[in-house]
Amino acid sequence: MDRPVIIGCTGGIGSGKTYVVNAFKGLGVPGYDCDSRAKELYDEDSELLAEVVQIAGEDVVVDGRLDRKRLAGRIFSDRDMLVRLENAVHPAVIRDFCRWLDEQNTKLVIFESAILLDKPYLRDIADYVLLVTAPRELRIGRVMARDGLTRDAVEKRMANQMSEEERRKMADYILETNDRDAIIPQLLAIIQKWQQI
Repeated sequence: MDRPVIIGCTGGIGSGKTYVVNAFKGLGVPGYDCDSRAKELYDEDSELLAEVVQIAGEDVVVDGRLDRKRLAGRIFSDRDMLVRLENAVHPAVIRDFCRWLDEQNTKLVIFESAILLDKPYLRDIADYVLLVTAPRELRIGRVMARDGLTRDAVEKRMANQMSEEERRKMADYILETNDRDAIIPQLLAIIQKWQQI
C-alpha cells in the first residue's frame, strides 16, 4: 500500500482543531497531534529536554520534568526564545510522525499542527491543508475557559500566531467550528472528497 494521504489540520488557538481531529478519529481516520506528541517527547527524549534547558533556563525543569506553565510564560513573551524552542522540538516531532505514519494501514491520516502554515518544512509534510476556524470572540472564550487564562494572556498568544486571513489564503479546505454549523456533515463531505483522490 502506498503511504496514506496526509491532511494537515491547522488553525489558531481555540479554533477547535483537537475537537475536529477527535471527530475524524471517531469516523475511522487516524490522527497525529503534534502539540500532544511534542509534550510527550519533552518527557521521553532527554536530549530534547537538555536543549530546552539551554534555551529557557534550568528552572523550567522541576524534579526532572518540564514545568510547562513556566516555559509557556517565557516563550509566549519572547519571540526569539519561541523560535529557538521550535527549532529544537520540530525535528524530534517530524521523526516521531514518520515512525507513526509507517505504522498506519489506511488511505487517509490527519496531521494536526497549530503552526503548520508558519513553517515550510511542516507544510511540506501535508498533501492538503484543512483550516479549522471560529469567530475570534468564541476562540478567546474557549481558551480562557479551557486553560484558565486571562483575556490578555490569550490575546498575547494569538498575536504570536499567523492571522486568520493569511491562513485562509493557504488552506485547501476550511471547516467552521461555530455555534451554527454542524461539524460531522462537514467532515463526512471532506472525507468523501479525499477518498476519491
